[in-house]
Amino acid sequence: MRRILVTGGAGFLGSHLCDRLLADGACVICLDNFDTGRHANLARLLGNVHFTLVEHDIRLPLALGGLDEIYNLASPASPPRYQSDPTGTLTTNVLGAMNMLELAARCGARILQASTSEVYGDPEVHPQSEAYWGHVNPVGPRACYDEGKRAAETLFADHRRQFGTRVRIARIFNTYGPRMRPDDGRVISNLVTQALAGGEMTIHGDGRQTRSFCYVDDLVEALVRLMATPDDITGPVNLGNPDEIAIADLALRIRELAGDRARLVFRDAPQDDPRRRRPDIALARDLLGWTPGVALDDGLRRTIAHFQSELVR
Repeated sequence: MRRILVTGGAGFLGSHLCDRLLADGACVICLDNFDTGRHANLARLLGNVHFTLVEHDIRLPLALGGLDEIYNLASPASPPRYQSDPTGTLTTNVLGAMNMLELAARCGARILQASTSEVYGDPEVHPQSEAYWGHVNPVGPRACYDEGKRAAETLFADHRRQFGTRVRIARIFNTYGPRMRPDDGRVISNLVTQALAGGEMTIHGDGRQTRSFCYVDDLVEALVRLMATPDDITGPVNLGNPDEIAIADLALRIRELAGDRARLVFRDAPQDDPRRRRPDIALARDLLGWTPGVALDDGLRRTIAHFQSELVR
């Protein structure tokens, strides 16, 4: 059996990845410090003999052996979370990446870095391809995350060049689905919880800013395919859904699907909030044979159903 480490495995995306890897017949070690991850995301896995949970902060070295693959997902991902402890966010991404690279090198394991579309900042090129170097404010309130992920990509690329480490870099665009935290501050979780409450649905800015949303099952499939590529395919590779939607239109769709009781209100946009975000996924299509398959309305229905059950609990 493959022995796979998933850092950040108790989080929204990490827990879905743990599910998939176990279903594929792997032995999974989930590592999390539970800063933003949740025990509830792993409850159904704790009785699985092929699943191990380790509570650890990846800013500290980790003594493990016999690993075949490492998925490095450990990092707060929503702006309110990563901005609440900016130095912690930056060091998690930089020191954590270094520690995981050294572990991968010792084990001879493949390692995948979960990078982000935030490395493109507020882009001046649209859609964003991997060849675009980005437009990032290095001293703004989002820089702890943006620059932390950019530095991690640099470490991965340099570690491969210097030591031959078997790396892959995935640039993940907005992803959504069940197990998102209701209080995580991301746009879909905010709008869904507000719509279900039937009060106000908050839109920051004029609502014309755009995003592209990928359902979590599609994203996990792409990560698994990228990890399985030959070692000369290192990335970065954009992973996301290229269907672009304005935030105001997204809010209207969520409101309709959730019961059409809430009203939209507009607030000031946060500093350095990107105006447009859409991935060019030509490379993922060519290298991985991958395109997302879950339509936005279908994914939103599943996500709303999950949040309804959370609110009941």
